[in-house]
Amino acid sequence: MSGTATAFEVLRAAQRVAVPWKNGGGLTREVAVHPPGSGLDDFDWRISIAEIAAAGPFSVFPGIDRRLAVLRGRLALTIDGRAPLTLVPESRAVEFPGEAAACAAPESGPVTDLNVMTRRQRCTAELLRHDLSEPTRLEPQGEATLVIVALDEQLLWCAGTPYEMGPLDAALLSPGSPAVTAAARGTASLQLAEIRPREPRSPR
Repeated sequence: MSGTATAFEVLRAAQRVAVPWKNGGGLTREVAVHPPGSGLDDFDWRISIAEIAAAGPFSVFPGIDRRLAVLRGRLALTIDGRAPLTLVPESRAVEFPGEAAACAAPESGPVTDLNVMTRRQRCTAELLRHDLSEPTRLEPQGEATLVIVALDEQLLWCAGTPYEMGPLDAALLSPGSPAVTAAARGTASLQLAEIRPREPRSPR
């Protein structure tokens, strides 16, 4: 999983390029992908931030598990024709298979969301929001990769060096990275994605 990635790397929001969704229904900006340089058909995992300005369907990704959290705005999300879920920044991330028919409808203006996609046979992930009421230590465990997405201005301390983080800046902590401490001067929060390789199945 670690490949040739740097153990700790800051990924600035200003350097991301907006590209159309797979189905052309919106715009997305890639935060991180593994292996580096992978496309939509061959990644092990991919994290992106999307802008949703109008109601419409999501792209279909067979063999992919998806996790979605709203960063800004209010979103009605319908999965497989069930009753819509209303998501806001404080909501827990929603998990659903990439094959599922999913449709999103912004409420009260455009929505920004965070997407974590993992190839089902290779990886699994968790996506959790952390409020920085006090300094928080973050450290990869075992073969896990961590991706931190700052939702507000904050500081990350890594190996004694401070890194100023702006809204939607991110940090990639590959296996073997030193621990990072996240702290804020006031109220702030972050989304933390933890990605792990799936254990190989034992032969029967």
